[in-house]
Amino acid sequence: MKNLLFILLIGSTVAMTDANLSEISKALSNGNADMLAQYFDDNVEIAILDNEDQYSKAEAKRIVKDFFTQNKVSSYNQVHQGVSKGKDSQYTIGDLKANGQTFRVYVYMKVSNGKYIIQELRFDKE
Repeated sequence: MKNLLFILLIGSTVAMTDANLSEISKALSNGNADMLAQYFDDNVEIAILDNEDQYSKAEAKRIVKDFFTQNKVSSYNQVHQGVSKGKDSQYTIGDLKANGQTFRVYVYMKVSNGKYIIQELRFDKE
């Protein structure tokens, strides 16, 4: 019985994680900062090209929204993802195409209250 409960708990955590990643990928694909910001931690490290700093959730949302305004997103493709040994953090890497350019996007997330929240978001030019 304990094993069954453990499997159900792990399975529901994996399902939540997949749902989070799906929504994050969808937000990136659509260039939707509002949707993406729902997954931001209270403080988020944002790096866009050479500009990198720690921001409040509201500031981070504004900065990402500005980036998406200046760079009209045409597509996002997740190319890699990984989970820490303790299953308490996860990352995903993808390619974002915008304005005829490709940006490598790195998203680092940590578990909080049963869901992954974004702690770091990077946009680097390919």
